[in-house]
Amino acid sequence: MITMGVEEEYVLVDPASGQPAPLSEEVRAAAGLGPLVQEREVQPELLQAQVEVATPVCSTLDEVGGHLLRLRHALGTAAERYGCRLAATAAAPLTGVAPALVTREPRYQALRVQAPQLVDEQFINGMHVHVGMPDREIGVAVLNRIRAWLPTLLAMSANSPLWQGRDTGFASWRTLVFSRWPVCGLPPRFAGAEDYDRRTKALIESGAIADTGQLYWHARLSERYPTLEVRCLDVQLRADDAVMFAGLVRALAATALREQKSGEPEPQCPPELLQAAIWHAARHGLGGTLIDATGSPHSAGDTLCRLTQHISHALEASGDDREVGALMHRLLRQGNGADRQRKALADGGMPALLDLITTEATAP
Repeated sequence: MITMGVEEEYVLVDPASGQPAPLSEEVRAAAGLGPLVQEREVQPELLQAQVEVATPVCSTLDEVGGHLLRLRHALGTAAERYGCRLAATAAAPLTGVAPALVTREPRYQALRVQAPQLVDEQFINGMHVHVGMPDREIGVAVLNRIRAWLPTLLAMSANSPLWQGRDTGFASWRTLVFSRWPVCGLPPRFAGAEDYDRRTKALIESGAIADTGQLYWHARLSERYPTLEVRCLDVQLRADDAVMFAGLVRALAATALREQKSGEPEPQCPPELLQAAIWHAARHGLGGTLIDATGSPHSAGDTLCRLTQHISHALEASGDDREVGALMHRLLRQGNGADRQRKALADGGMPALLDLITTEATAP
């Protein structure tokens, strides 16, 4: 059974104005004082209005969901003690009134010097799924095989349609904001672990990035853990939505492992088509067609059906098929986070939108 872990980033917002609230240090300290949070499970992020959580290593989706709810509740309670609220949105819907305050850590301060305007606009929050790999060689092989499905995962996860109080026209504005860093977007295909290490070392030696932590690809090998890390996802409104993506990523990794061991040909994914598919997914989410690895457009429903068929064996083997299937049906019925944010804004304006992204963050 492939193990997994999830990292999520959130923004703290003022409940009256909706503006980001730079209270991460206070909220993290308050959350850590309780019995529900262990050391390193709650971490700082780039901006003082952001906070990150990391689950322990999990073997089941129930474990993932339990840990995420525990951590979201601990942070939500701590946030309210300091007069703000925890918001599970991949882009803060209102920004720009006050300057962005950077977390007081050398790494983040160095980023502020490197790219001040980018840091000022980094009010974006992602979700990262780690899946255990037996070694780096296998990790690269799996990375090569799952690249074709990253646009589909992005479209499903899109939860950032608003920016500075306006609809951007994109389902995942976070993807566009994040795409401006030196090393980002779709990972290239690698010949193996040695090729991966050689090319990432060259990027660092070029001076464009400081270390492997700045490899902001949509998927990469983790340098801290023996895992493959999928990073293309917007943070989710609800914890059970995040559970669905943990199950999907694990099933994709298990399917890739099986194909690699059986010697099946690696899918051919022209990089220009995949990059176009990523932009298309960020723009439309599930609201139109999705572009597959061959460049062909298909309806969102057909694409999700193809995904389910591709990973069905792995989902059944892990016992995740019913839970993931039910959550995918709900996604198609209710829409993704971007759809729900737009509906809330249309129905009740900014107050309804703020209520959605804060209330759903801790919903069971």
